[in-house]
Amino acid sequence: MAEPALDLGWMRIFAEVGRTGSLSAAAGLLGLTQPAVSYQIRRIEEQMGVRLFRRQHRGVEMTPEGERLFDVVSRSVGEIDQLARRFRSETDRPAIRLRTDYAFSSLWLIPRMHGFRLLYPDTDIQIVATQRMERDLSDDGEVAVVFGTRGDYGRNGILLLPEKVMPVCTRGFLERHGPFDGIADLAQARLVHLDTTFPSPWHDWRSYFAAHGIDRGVHGGQGDISFNTYSLVIQAAMGEQGLALGWMGLVDALLATGMLARAGPELEAADRGYWLLRPERQNVLGTWLSGWLMAEAGVG
Repeated sequence: MAEPALDLGWMRIFAEVGRTGSLSAAAGLLGLTQPAVSYQIRRIEEQMGVRLFRRQHRGVEMTPEGERLFDVVSRSVGEIDQLARRFRSETDRPAIRLRTDYAFSSLWLIPRMHGFRLLYPDTDIQIVATQRMERDLSDDGEVAVVFGTRGDYGRNGILLLPEKVMPVCTRGFLERHGPFDGIADLAQARLVHLDTTFPSPWHDWRSYFAAHGIDRGVHGGQGDISFNTYSLVIQAAMGEQGLALGWMGLVDALLATGMLARAGPELEAADRGYWLLRPERQNVLGTWLSGWLMAEAGVG
């Protein structure tokens, strides 16, 4: 069924009369009576002070003034109709929103988005990245990927990426400042930190060294640097500014391509990581996106 035309008043009436050369034909196309169309044309002519049509035995013919006006009006009506069709098309496109944090969106999600576009080319996806995710997310049909513990999200969520970290740096930094034969050697190196204004819910350098029984106050180096977003931490490590803690799943591609190198042993928190939260109100788009996220993370 064709979309209804926008009501453009006298402009559409004039454009149809000019295009068809007939008051009756224009009236039929617009769902009006012939006297109503004739009255509107007379009003336009009175307001402009010129004749726009010559009445003939069969239909009407535009005057030179009518042709000049028709050139402007028909172009304007056509452009407005085209814009309206575009608006309707954009409104009708299926869309889904994914809420997550900066680290997951920039390092894990964006490099994989091309695959989702290939599978669902007609689906619009809106990525809403935030620095700190609220624990109690309102259910409005969104999909969310959040960092937390099994106690936080294990009841309703699916663990996509268990937390596993290891020291990483560039090969150049490793050659100049390594080798790091033990945890104590790492503690003496220049470190890149993820700085937070609240107690860290994930492994940081303090907890990493504590888990290995190392007091960095004894072994500590100098010249550390801190950032408030993880993507900047990784960029600094790639810029050979120091050692960073690499979260497996987020830096895998950088390790595989040699842009970063492993510099120390892993530390795992099996009940902590990134959790997929699916909308309580099931919808097709949420099911598609959730299934794709699980497949990419290797979760069956």
